[in-house]
Amino acid sequence: MGIDFSHSIDEIGDEHVGTSIDTPLREDAFEMDDDLKIELIEKHFKEIMYVLGLDLTDDSLKGTPKRVAKMYVKEIFSGLNPKNKPDAKLFENKYKYNEMLVEKDITFFSNCEHHFVPIYGKAHVAYISNGNVIGLSKINRIVQYYSKRPQVQERLTMQIGNELKEALGTEDVAVVLDAHHMCVSTRGVQDVNSSTVTSFYSGKFERDENARAEFMKYISL
Repeated sequence: MGIDFSHSIDEIGDEHVGTSIDTPLREDAFEMDDDLKIELIEKHFKEIMYVLGLDLTDDSLKGTPKRVAKMYVKEIFSGLNPKNKPDAKLFENKYKYNEMLVEKDITFFSNCEHHFVPIYGKAHVAYISNGNVIGLSKINRIVQYYSKRPQVQERLTMQIGNELKEALGTEDVAVVLDAHHMCVSTRGVQDVNSSTVTSFYSGKFERDENARAEFMKYISL
């Protein structure tokens, strides 16, 4: 699905536009190293602050461009770089546990790609082993990796689900995200109470209503 570019950005406005399951990246996205990216972002963010009328000689502000640049590259958008992708090592399921495993209430922080303001909430994940298991912390790390990039929630949900399928070698995966969007609560309609829920079901969770119901029962406890 692509965007109809006959519409201007102003016409698109607050519409929830998404272009692809993959994060839209240029082919040369990683030709610059992190140090150069930080240097360039610092320079441009300093210009933004100057245009806003801020006094960059003030002790409180003069370090802000560098801090923002480091935060963008090393922290909140570090999931853009594939070198930061977690290594999801599998282990033999020696206990022969073949029931549903649920990891719920995984806190995540992301950023809306339309306004670059935070999205935050909880991720709930389930899978059924096909003979191998994954360390529980790796599930959290996969959620965090895909969260740390400009996102729309629908894409984030699908990226987490597809990565877990590949990492675990099983089709039986479920993901539910329940998140608050600061672009809704702090601007526009300024609704501070609403949240957005998205889901991903594959394999048994897609085919079997009882499996989905069991998953939803666990995450609502």
